Amino acid sequence: MVKIGVLALQGAVREHIKSIEASGAQAVVVKHAEDLTGIDGLILPGGESTTMRRLIDLYGMMEPLRTFAKAGHPMFGTCAGLILLAESLVGYDQPHIGVMDVTVERNSFGRQVDSFEAHLSIKGIAEDFPAIFIRAPHITEVGPKTTIICEHNGRIVMAQHGQYLGCSFHPELTDDHRVTAYFVQLVESFIQNA
Repeated sequence: MVKIGVLALQGAVREHIKSIEASGAQAVVVKHAEDLTGIDGLILPGGESTTMRRLIDLYGMMEPLRTFAKAGHPMFGTCAGLILLAESLVGYDQPHIGVMDVTVERNSFGRQVDSFEAHLSIKGIAEDFPAIFIRAPHITEVGPKTTIICEHNGRIVMAQHGQYLGCSFHPELTDDHRVTAYFVQLVESFIQNA
């Protein structure tokens, strides 16, 4: 059984753990650098990206997260997690972890009051996924090795770059575990091919 960590500094950690377990994998709470040892993949949950970055710095997690990524471990960023993974951010000089070849714009769907749900067609995953968008970012550009998996109203809301997966919405806030299950399968395939 693969072990999927959830970065548990902020955000819907419990919901991600429930979704990982429903997808047939073991969930591990990641709060410290040593928690990254022994896990096969990592989910970076939604939340508030500025607050998450402060907490990552406070707990000394940035270099361990970059090392984990560069070691080839699959990572999945949802909402703020996508911002953390992106190599480039609109209006900012420096990325955070900066390993996924995408450019991301923060809060591009509006404020908290503009939150909404949309049924998405996600290539190879789901035809009618009930996606929840909360102060969501979107992907403005993708690199040559990045695959666009889903768009909503002309905006890229999900993409994959090798072992890195990112989406603008919160798959963990629904009872539909198909997106998490896709990440679990991604992790399994990377283990088999390692």
